[in-house]
Amino acid sequence: MASQERIAVHNLADLKNTSDDAIPNYLNSLKFKQDHRLIDTRLALGYSAFAVAAACFAWDYKLGFDATKYYTAAAVALYALLNGVLTFWISFVEKGVVYQGVAPDGTKISIATSTKKNVPIYNVKITVTPKNGSPPETIELARSFTEWFDVQGHFIARPFQSVFATAVPLIAKADPKRAQSSAPVPDFLNADADVLDAIAASQSTTTSTGAEATPAGKKSKRRKA
Repeated sequence: MASQERIAVHNLADLKNTSDDAIPNYLNSLKFKQDHRLIDTRLALGYSAFAVAAACFAWDYKLGFDATKYYTAAAVALYALLNGVLTFWISFVEKGVVYQGVAPDGTKISIATSTKKNVPIYNVKITVTPKNGSPPETIELARSFTEWFDVQGHFIARPFQSVFATAVPLIAKADPKRAQSSAPVPDFLNADADVLDAIAASQSTTTSTGAEATPAGKKSKRRKA
């Protein structure tokens, strides 16, 4: 079923951010336990830099520049340091990671995503680390955003989830229903949202159609030419 929220389909950042947000929602619904340490560290650095800037403004406003100029200089240096650490953290530690977590069986999973300028392709790097100490396995995907966004900018969850379930055995184990879907993914960018809802509804119920059977014991009559 199509999401009620809409985004600009020509905005690559919106396409990526919406897709990134859908990954935790999907995996957490499968009983994966998300690890928030990367996100928490980034937030702590960002809020700390903001707090330093706010404090610098407050004491300069109340006490004046001359009385606080040395504190202001120290605050500026600390602010620059915090922002430098934040930039390093995002570029060299997170490296595009949007999800880290643990599967119900204890296996660790890390998912990093990226896009290239003006190229509507969603690049995904999935690293699976078994709990028994075996070497990590890396799976890389490159899929078009048109597979799970329709022409109106609605996000379609089912094909998006199927991409991960069919490519990653760990996710397939947790969601065999999506993994068993072997049908080719349609181009949703050219489909109307109402049509997509109708397709989803038709797949959830089984209907039977056909011509009425001829009553038993009666033969149809044909006129001879």
